[in-house]
Amino acid sequence: MVQHIAPPRNQWWDVWDQFKTHKGAMFGAAIFVIIFVAVIFGPYVWRVSPSYIDFTAMNGGPSLAHPLGTDPLGRDSLARLMTGGRISIAVGVTAMLISVFLGTLVGVLAGYSKMLDGPLMRLTDLFLALPVLPLLLVMVMLFREALAHLMGLNMGIFTLIVTAIGITSWMHAARIVRGEVLALKEREFVLAARSIGTPPWRMITRHILPNVLSPVMVAATLGIAQAIITESVLSFLGLGFPPDFPTWGRLLYDGIQYMQQSPGLVIWPGLAISLTVLSVNYIGDGLRDALDPRVRGR
Repeated sequence: MVQHIAPPRNQWWDVWDQFKTHKGAMFGAAIFVIIFVAVIFGPYVWRVSPSYIDFTAMNGGPSLAHPLGTDPLGRDSLARLMTGGRISIAVGVTAMLISVFLGTLVGVLAGYSKMLDGPLMRLTDLFLALPVLPLLLVMVMLFREALAHLMGLNMGIFTLIVTAIGITSWMHAARIVRGEVLALKEREFVLAARSIGTPPWRMITRHILPNVLSPVMVAATLGIAQAIITESVLSFLGLGFPPDFPTWGRLLYDGIQYMQQSPGLVIWPGLAISLTVLSVNYIGDGLRDALDPRVRGR
């Protein structure tokens, strides 16, 4: 009797099965998907322009025409909240990509090469010792006008903010990746590949990088939340995007002086930031558990 051997199950199904058991992660994923869909596709449904000024509806409360009310210039708060969400999430994802790329690059080089380990880790310690917020403020103040003149105001500030956040937040990812690479270097399959003369670049791309994917993915999800918070802080301090280029942090900054007359100007962007950061953190926790083989094996 011929026995049919089932093909091996893809490990990503095991990851998904473990991720589904994490109730907080599933809740966070559902909230993040709702926010993402709302800010990406919402403006195609709610076609009110976020920059349209209606002087007859200044500081208006919630109504059928303006479900979340209006700001002091009569602009629709729902439209501005959705547009601001697009920008804030774009900042978070782009800054996270820069941070993860730098952290992975530094971590892999430091973990694989003994010669580079010392200098790169001292560089990492130097960046960790720097006060991040004052450094960001200095970078924005120094390069804001130059980049705005070179690339246009909105694109220049976007590039400056995501670059500044990215190059000041890669250190934790670098340390995590370095630790993983140091452990992988002693594994049998890496030693076997080295014994047959595999070039270093091929060793890194074929054997090292695929096996550090798990901590990189966790660092990436948490990096999005951190980048959104940092951008919100910069905008809240008045050093982020201009008033006609709304982000959630900018909406908070603009609404703080009208908080007593129109509390919704602060409540809605603050709630959006809180829910997005909380959901991304829960997703990161779920990924950390799901990608841990010790947890999956239980």
